[in-house]
Amino acid sequence: MKDERIILGIDPGTTIMGYGLISANGKNPEMITMGVLDLRKLPNHYVKLQKIFARTLQLIEEYKPDELAIEAPFFGKNVQSMLKLGRAQGVAMAAGLYRDIPIFEYAPRKIKIAITGNGNASKEQIAAILKGMFALKELPAMLDATDGLAAAVCHFYQNNALSQGKSFKSWKDFINKNPRRLQKR
Repeated sequence: MKDERIILGIDPGTTIMGYGLISANGKNPEMITMGVLDLRKLPNHYVKLQKIFARTLQLIEEYKPDELAIEAPFFGKNVQSMLKLGRAQGVAMAAGLYRDIPIFEYAPRKIKIAITGNGNASKEQIAAILKGMFALKELPAMLDATDGLAAAVCHFYQNNALSQGKSFKSWKDFINKNPRRLQKR
């Protein structure tokens, strides 16, 4: 894995799609941009899906992300809403796959825990933490943008935890690589 990478985070939606891009280099991510795709004025669901695909592709072509982190649909009571949300997620993923970008999917709860430490955190709590993390002067009008950014940051944390973790072939290998951790009795 290369040291510097760009992560595109997406919070899919059929009324508002949030996105955020970060540069991951070392221990601290840097925000590149965030925003929303407002689909509320479009009456046709299929046109909305086309716009999601086109905007995601545009973000990919403009920022050349190495990875795409996307929020997974949550399980709700309204099956029609879930189906539409799943389609929105699917076309955003298809845009990434079309450009051979690896896709990483995170449950909403996992993203909330990664950012706030609380799986039941509100959009406002997530936004406030990200505002401090990236020293933002103000929050966007639509917090779907910070939700997209949160997906990218969640992926950054997950990926860094995995890449910084050491693996060992055996206990002997562990001892050889960590002689100071032995306690002599």
